[in-house]
Amino acid sequence: MLAPMSSEQPEQQIGVGAPDAFQRMWTPHRMAYIQGENKPSGPGSGDGCPFCSIPSKSDEDGLIVARGEQVYAVLNLYPYNGGHLMTVPYRHVADYTGLDREETAELAEFTKRAMTTLRKVSGAHGFNIGMNQGSVAGAGIAAHLHQHLVPRWGGDTNFMPVVGHTRILPQLLADTRRLLAEAWPGA
Repeated sequence: MLAPMSSEQPEQQIGVGAPDAFQRMWTPHRMAYIQGENKPSGPGSGDGCPFCSIPSKSDEDGLIVARGEQVYAVLNLYPYNGGHLMTVPYRHVADYTGLDREETAELAEFTKRAMTTLRKVSGAHGFNIGMNQGSVAGAGIAAHLHQHLVPRWGGDTNFMPVVGHTRILPQLLADTRRLLAEAWPGA
């Protein structure tokens, strides 16, 4: 249980905000994400798009779980939950309506395979699946379409994210990638 903070602000905490009941977990490594490091600077694939560069890496280095002809499945580098995958078309396209029939079909098939794999490997009870279309809709990388698949379990929203404002990820991304890649249908 967290101890309540004193109403008097210790000298070393001056400038960090008003005292409250929250503990702080400093994660300065996330500043690169917040400031947009490795986000594309424009609409073209040559503008530093990570989703365009990931396929040129090894599966291990790119955290790629599976590759198809039109799309690939990759672990999210900043996951909401363990096993948070994204299905991504190889082609640099921003909007879902810009996908051709083959890309749309394989994206749907990879979504089904990802759900099957995550249920098999982690026993996921449910999923949040979705695309944030445009930066105003919350897309961190709006220039390249990607669909999120976030596995969920009964009770996974426990006190840590709600009270502690902390996510617990019980496994390294490299280990998660290996388990999912080995269990991927057709692998």
